[in-house]
Amino acid sequence: MSEAVQAFTRRARTERAWWLAGALILFGALYPLIVESLQEIPVIGDFVPRTGSMVVMLVVTMMALGLNVVVGYAGLLDLGYVAFYAAGAYVAGWLASVQFENVNIHFLSEGDGKAGIHISMWFVLAIAGVFTTVVGIAIGLPTLRLRGDYLAIVTLGFGEIVPQFVRNADSVGGFNLTNGTFGIAPIDSLGFGSFVFRQQSNKNDLYYWTAIGLLLFTVFCCIRLRDSRLGRAWIAIREDETAAAAMGVPLMRTKTWSYAIGAFFGGVAGAFYASYKAGAFPADFFFNFSIFLLCMVILGGMGSIWGVFVGGMILGYLNIEGLSTIGAKIQDGGLNFDPTKYQFGIYGVIIVTMMLFRPTGLIPERRHKIELEEGVRDTPFYDVQTEGTLTDRDPSDD
Repeated sequence: MSEAVQAFTRRARTERAWWLAGALILFGALYPLIVESLQEIPVIGDFVPRTGSMVVMLVVTMMALGLNVVVGYAGLLDLGYVAFYAAGAYVAGWLASVQFENVNIHFLSEGDGKAGIHISMWFVLAIAGVFTTVVGIAIGLPTLRLRGDYLAIVTLGFGEIVPQFVRNADSVGGFNLTNGTFGIAPIDSLGFGSFVFRQQSNKNDLYYWTAIGLLLFTVFCCIRLRDSRLGRAWIAIREDETAAAAMGVPLMRTKTWSYAIGAFFGGVAGAFYASYKAGAFPADFFFNFSIFLLCMVILGGMGSIWGVFVGGMILGYLNIEGLSTIGAKIQDGGLNFDPTKYQFGIYGVIIVTMMLFRPTGLIPERRHKIELEEGVRDTPFYDVQTEGTLTDRDPSDD
């Protein structure tokens, strides 16, 4: 009877999750059509983000989900995820702008008649994902032999190297690769033939719906990966790397896959965001962006897809509109305080508070929650002797 009740409970929980996911997708799809009505609601309406802000929130949440594959699934502390974001953005700059003006290549793009390389941005998104996957493998192979703090320090190094490289790669052997501190702009828009998103009056809505599609694709892939054989190998490495190796899990190959797949989503998001902003600029790729994404993963719950989604949307909103809106309300009340000046301090307080009162995150992964709340009951061999072995033993047996 208890097994039947447990099965019914699991089935009911699954059905509720699907209904909630369906409601969120429907609300997300209709958001550009109802955002003005939501903004007219007293008090609450002032805090409803604009469609353009929602585009950025969805993009950073997609990156956070990609980082969650590395940090949450495989348990590898990556402090240089901004490298993949930058790689994707500059791939878009190389393949969909006038950066290489001495070349004249066009393929299904809005750039017909313009100098440079102009490939359809839909293809560029895929190319950026593949390119960053290769970059992830190239970075991962020499670094993933390390573990723990050593791995974090090496990825921190890559996170610092990439912004400096793109800032100074305007003369690599006399060749202008990244256009230095000026960045690459303008980058072509998404679109279909002569229908270019950036030229439409509702361009933010079009980019928003595209971002929703990319985010749903990322969530689908994360769910399938989590439940796959590869996902179970990642979790085994996260829980006990030595035991996983003893059970036959190929550590280097499995870790490299997590790095490569996480890099793929970061690259696609970077290329999409570069198209939305119409440029790739070095100021976007500082190390603190990697920490910002890591905070999203920690806030939502490491390894939890829905938790990272919620954490990404919350911190993304605070970073883009939330803190400035709250600051305006505070100043209207007569208090001279601007939260945007202390944004990273505020994020730090949020993370510290979460670590003290809810270390598993807002929506924790079930397995990770059990590990933190119940612990792993490792007991010395001496203490697991059967009862009576030492106390009730007959001395004459010696």
